[in-house]
Amino acid sequence: MKLIFFFIFFSFYSLNSAQMLSSVYFKNNSYVLNQESKNKLDSLALLKSNLTFRIFGNCDPSGNLSLNKKLSENRANAVSEYLKGKISSKIKLQTTVGLGVEKQINDNSTEDLREKNRRVDVFIEKSFAPGEKISRKAYPSFLNTKIAMMKVKDTFSLPDVNFIGGRHFWLPNGNTNLLRLSKILKENQSLEVELQGHICCDYENFDGEDIDLKTFNLSWTRATAIKDYLLKQGIEKNRIMVKGLGHLNPVVYPEITEADRIKNRRVELVLTKK
Repeated sequence: MKLIFFFIFFSFYSLNSAQMLSSVYFKNNSYVLNQESKNKLDSLALLKSNLTFRIFGNCDPSGNLSLNKKLSENRANAVSEYLKGKISSKIKLQTTVGLGVEKQINDNSTEDLREKNRRVDVFIEKSFAPGEKISRKAYPSFLNTKIAMMKVKDTFSLPDVNFIGGRHFWLPNGNTNLLRLSKILKENQSLEVELQGHICCDYENFDGEDIDLKTFNLSWTRATAIKDYLLKQGIEKNRIMVKGLGHLNPVVYPEITEADRIKNRRVELVLTKK
């Protein structure tokens, strides 16, 4: 089965709270920052909160493994060195790592997708006091909201639909509400939705590893698992889109207990057409 790795570009993706991601891109076989990238990094350096920056270099699979590893390191170092001269004392550069081709989030079937793998990701995290965490209010339940009250682009939760750690299989108590979801979609044929997958805990990557499929798009495979379920229930394929949002929009952060982690292993739903 061919899996498409969806890349979600976040620039100052705000969470009330906790985490952001910004990415800069490079030409093939280059680690030179262009002006657009410098402008983006200049903006990051203006952030005033107590923050930690973690920098990860990536590349497409052109060339051999050792050259790719070195290229990704050079890209990460180029970003790190540029930021060192810009950031305030409140921002800590914690990690600068070149990943080579180990954790690509796109396949390389087109030049556009290869370009998205030639990048450096800057993960930005708020500093927390020991024991401190944020808990975001859950979105309204899609299952309990009247269709007449729904608006296109609204986001909804799927209560009790949570996943086993590292896997795209939901816990058994999600079965009842997924059946309810399919019933609502069958009874309201005009509705179209986007399923948005989430993960917990993996802060070293945009997305987590699906231990069954051996890919680094766990949030996407979780959303796709629910799509596949709905298709088997008779919902038309063109009414369901999927997207993986990685770890960047947690309900609870940082995850201190297993209950926190379970809450973040979820899929949410955006109404795209009514």
